[in-house]
Amino acid sequence: MSYLLNALALLLDLAFDAVVTLLLLRVAAEACRADFHNPLSQFVYRYTNPMLAPIRRVLPNWHRVNLAALLLAWLAMLVKRLLLFALLGVMPHPLGLIVLSLAELLDFVLLFYLVLIFGWSLLSMFSVDRRHPLLQLAGSIVAPLLRPLHGKLIAGQIDFAPMVVMIVLLLARLLVAAPLLDVGARLALGA
Repeated sequence: MSYLLNALALLLDLAFDAVVTLLLLRVAAEACRADFHNPLSQFVYRYTNPMLAPIRRVLPNWHRVNLAALLLAWLAMLVKRLLLFALLGVMPHPLGLIVLSLAELLDFVLLFYLVLIFGWSLLSMFSVDRRHPLLQLAGSIVAPLLRPLHGKLIAGQIDFAPMVVMIVLLLARLLVAAPLLDVGARLALGA
């Protein structure tokens, strides 16, 4: 690819990843019942509601999982991948495109939680105001993942639960998402 196409691909990645991040924040905030009075939660709800309101009439939540937001996140990954293939001048096979975009969404979700847990655990080591909206939202989103190990992996003053969960997420990226990405890429390119 030329330098201009590389730059355009980077901008497409950033734009679509920002949309997917916002949608995943919505899914995670609803699933863990994050405090709606948090200014960050209000920001996420305000900017995702116009996209989700029409779809939610047809596709309601399943338990506490916002299926409309997940569908839009997957469609964003699909459109992103289609545009990136178009930049290369390649028309992907539809089945491969579907598998590839699902695998990319799975990988993105795992990376999303990995970054969120790392950032939350890093911030919690410093004397940061526990009432800060970012720390509260991140804490409520990562709590369901850390809850099964809470209090079981403490050595002295250090809780190793976030590290264990991050290792599990990394292994899931390597052993589940990466092979799916390979299969999707091979199917999309017809190889």
